Amino acid sequence: MMKGPNRRQALCWMAKGLAGGVASTGALALSGCGPKEQVLRPNLIIWHGFRGAEKASLEKLAAIYSSRLKPGQRPVRAVAIPSDAMADKISASVPRGKGPDLFVFGHDRLGGWAEVGDTITPLDFFLDEATKAAFLPNMFEAVTYKNAVWALPFNYKSIALLYNKALISKPPETIEEMQALAAKHTDQARGRFGLAYAYDDFFFHAALMNGFGGGVFDASGKLMLDDPRNIAASNLVQHWRRDLGILPDDPTSSLVASLFNSGRAAMIFNGPWFLGEIPPEIDYGAAVLPKITAAGNRPMAPYMAVEAIFMSAGTHDPAEAWAFAKFLTSLEAATIMAVEGGELPTLKAVYDVAEVARNPIAQAYKAQALSAIAMPNLPEMTMVWSPADKAMKRVTKLETTSEAAWKDCQREVQAAIEALHAGKAS
Repeated sequence: MMKGPNRRQALCWMAKGLAGGVASTGALALSGCGPKEQVLRPNLIIWHGFRGAEKASLEKLAAIYSSRLKPGQRPVRAVAIPSDAMADKISASVPRGKGPDLFVFGHDRLGGWAEVGDTITPLDFFLDEATKAAFLPNMFEAVTYKNAVWALPFNYKSIALLYNKALISKPPETIEEMQALAAKHTDQARGRFGLAYAYDDFFFHAALMNGFGGGVFDASGKLMLDDPRNIAASNLVQHWRRDLGILPDDPTSSLVASLFNSGRAAMIFNGPWFLGEIPPEIDYGAAVLPKITAAGNRPMAPYMAVEAIFMSAGTHDPAEAWAFAKFLTSLEAATIMAVEGGELPTLKAVYDVAEVARNPIAQAYKAQALSAIAMPNLPEMTMVWSPADKAMKRVTKLETTSEAAWKDCQREVQAAIEALHAGKAS
């Protein structure tokens, strides 16, 4: 039996799910179980923030699924919501029974929604081990909170190593190899660099932090930003900047893109979202990030963001919503999202489909996902990003020591977390 702030919600949801599996109407009004919807909407609604090819692919899947329904079953309508407004819209609409049946969003907001209640619904009732085993490793870690699964992993994104094949014939396997290659291809006077990435952005830096064995929270959820392993990771970036000079002074994403796309950066760290910006004249490859010899040969481990399919707490028919969510993670759907939408699906089997298996970039990002770490989905993580970015800027501008920067960051974030908890308790 689930414990915690959403125990009542889970019990109500189970009742809805069981009833929905027996009665096709799904128009259930359960006493004490959230918004009462007496009239079934004509469509099953899913919100998403996709654009371009990924939007077209999701809409295609909604049409395919709807075309196969039996008489009386509701077709699916996919509704695009601007990504930057979606979280607020979900938080404002779903608890009032005005939101969608399903929505696709990043997993990092999961903990906050689960704690608030009346927003998302746990899915353990529908899940079995065979279903979980069909996904790549680490994916369900992203959507699990307090021992309950709150979403289905759909697509994922992380950074990996991208390299210019005209300059780099074989990607580096260790930090030392990468440093040597970067030094060989760096000529600051001519504006050329062996390595470029947004090194003052905490999301990008996390690959080194995690690779050293550090992190934001320990296994018990205690803040550990000033951990010696986090300090060691920052010291390495300072070494690259101050001693080796292999990084550009300006780490903005726009400069990194300009350097790589003009052939003036041999290697960069970037994600699949950048691939569409690379001009056809740049022959590039992708590879996993190198291993860190000083950290026991551990691989760099970037943060992974999982786009997950959430079931709204106010869905009209949980069984019906689950059926479409399950279809979206089928091999048929994953193939369309990968081939036509340019996404990286979470389903293992899609990487054996011929067209995906022949795509070395997709295979490289899949390999990177195996050592990636899901961004923490704790509600407290929202307090971390801004202070951690500030700490990285101080470190990379060589304004202070790594130890001082992370101790200051630890104090700032801890104070914010304590204020958050005090506000909840009052």
